[in-house]
Order: sequence, then C-alpha cells, then structure tokens
Amino acid sequence: MNTLLSEKSRAVRRSVRAFCERELAPIAGDIDREARFPWEMVEQMGKLGYFGIQAPRELGGAGMDTMSYAVTVEEISRVSGSLGLCVTVHNSVAVYPILAFGNNAQKKKWIPPLARGEKIGAFCLTEPNAGSDASSVEATALRDGKDYIVNANKVFVTNGGVADVCLIFARTDPRAGRRGISVVVAERGAPGFAVGDVEDLCGMRANPVSSILLTDCRIPVENLLGKEGMGLQIGLTALDTGRLGIAAQAVGIAQAALDESVKYAQQRRQFGTPIARHQTIQTMISQMATQVEAARLLVYRAALLRDEGKPYTKASAMAKLYASEASSVVTDLAVQIHGGYGYSKSYAVERYYRDARATRIYEGTSEIHHMVIAREVLNEYT
Repeated sequence: MNTLLSEKSRAVRRSVRAFCERELAPIAGDIDREARFPWEMVEQMGKLGYFGIQAPRELGGAGMDTMSYAVTVEEISRVSGSLGLCVTVHNSVAVYPILAFGNNAQKKKWIPPLARGEKIGAFCLTEPNAGSDASSVEATALRDGKDYIVNANKVFVTNGGVADVCLIFARTDPRAGRRGISVVVAERGAPGFAVGDVEDLCGMRANPVSSILLTDCRIPVENLLGKEGMGLQIGLTALDTGRLGIAAQAVGIAQAALDESVKYAQQRRQFGTPIARHQTIQTMISQMATQVEAARLLVYRAALLRDEGKPYTKASAMAKLYASEASSVVTDLAVQIHGGYGYSKSYAVERYYRDARATRIYEGTSEIHHMVIAREVLNEYT
C-alpha cells in the first residue's frame, strides 16, 4: 500500500506512527476509561503540526497535502480514535473553512493559534431538530448595528467541551429558507457563550462532545465567514474534506483491530494449536484484511483527487461510507476472534468496537452518504 504514497507521505506515516506508539499508546486506554481529554498530548501534537496539517506555513501550519493529512489521521486513530476525531474535525471543518472562506484578517487572527494547537476548533451545525437535514437550522444571528445577536442551541459538538473557536451555523435571514443560513465565528469567553454538559458517550470517550449554547450572544459583524446566506455552501464544502478525514479515522481503527486480532490468534491456543491455524479464524482475518485495504484505497483515491484539484465529493462520500461500515465489521470480527476476552475492557478491541460504531453517524450518516453518492452518479448520466 505504501507504493501509492509519495516519499513525503511515507515519511509522515513513519513519524506519526513513532510518536503515537511512544507517547499516545501508553495512555490511550486510560483516557478512554476516564473520559479525559489529554491536554498533555495536545501540547505535543501542536508542536508537531498535527493541528494545522494543511494550513500554510506562513500562518503557522505544516503546509502538507491531503494525502499526508489522511495518513496522519489514520495513524493517530490507530492508537486513539478520540484523538483522531479531535484532529480531523479541527483540521477539516474548523481550520479549512476559515482558510477557504475567510478574509485575510480572519485568517491572521484565527489560523495561527488553531494551527499550533493553542486553540481548538469546532463545527456547530447539529441542533435538536437539525442534523442530517442541515436546512432545518433554527439558530438565529440577527444584525444589530456592528454585531449579530446570536441565539443557538448546538448539540453533539465534537471538541465542544474544549473548543475556543466555534463555527456557528445560524439564520441571518429567517425568511429566506436555506438561503438565509450563514456562518459566524463565536469565541469561548464571549458574553452569552456557554458550554453544556459533556456527553457520556459509548465510544470516542476521550473527546469532550458537548452542547454549545449561545444566549443573546453578541458577535461582531467581522466574524461573519464569507457572506450572508453562504452557510450551506460553506458547510457542504467543509464536509467533503471532513468525510475524507473520518474515513481515514475509520481505517485507522480497523487497522488496529486487525493488528490485535492477528497477534492474539497467533498466541491463543485451542485444540492443541494456535487458533490462527483454524480455517474459521483465517476466513475472518482474510475478510478483515481485505476490507481494511479496500477502505484505505478509497481514502487514498479521494485524497489524490483533492490534491489534484479535481471534484472529490463522490469519492469522499464513498470512502466515508465504505470505511465506516468496514470498520464496524472488522472490529466486530476482532471481538469474535478474541472470544470472551474481546468483551473485556482489559483488551483494546472492545474500545475499537465502540469507537468504530460512531464513524457511521457523524460527518453524515451512512444513509445520507448513500443519497450523496446516488445523486452524484445520477448526475453523471444526465
């Protein structure tokens, strides 16, 4: 698989893997059990450029390509899905929209601290009555002189409990339907900005997913991203790259489950022989390895298209759909190979199983991705 990567991307993989195995692996299980966000890791990762992977160097970023971004997310997720989620969401749907739609002043203000990991970004779209149907956003941002008065109840915000820079999707023109949705950037500490309780999640427990509440929160007009009415355009553009990142995350989790299963199957003996020699276990491992490789190829294809400046909406959706579904299958088989131990928190595959399940939900459910892919395919035949 490395033959598809440039020497630069292979070097990135080696570097990230070495860091994660040395620094992150020893605490990955602990931060999951404790549901603790590891600030000590964030500080180190920030210095290594993981929070500004594709941000330009002149703004404090690492200036890497999409392939290196995918490889980085995969390797972090291979050790900790929670940190992989933090990194991909921060880079893809917080930093990237500011780079793509922000003006020079906004980029200079927000990108350097985000790229260095000094501040964490969040994408605040989901509401109690708006999720897959993004056009149902009820939050409002109404103009009052030089400010917007924002009222919003955003839920299931990844990085929400630690986010400093939040992209808020809100209606600047309540009468304009989907064309009345805009994006304003809200910063932690603003009057009326509050963080709700951190969700007690099944998986991804080291990521502080929470609600973000804005009550008559005054946000300066200069915090408007792009123009009024561009909210859905910004959101969909960001989600294309976000889906690619989640696909890479799912591949990393699945790869970890495969690695652990092979190691366990070679050590565990039943009927006088390692279970790796039993045909049933070999069939499972074959299925797991094939799905991991296929998912990784779809991720690489989407990354290459993006790096080449070609349309990649369909490729990104395919990668996210397949990789997330494959990750659930692979981690389920990993638990089965481990038997009773696979259901014990003493073994990492139990954590992989829980983490993998979430990848089929966020950044667009599998059902939404079927819709996206079908729409793109049908358009090709029009």
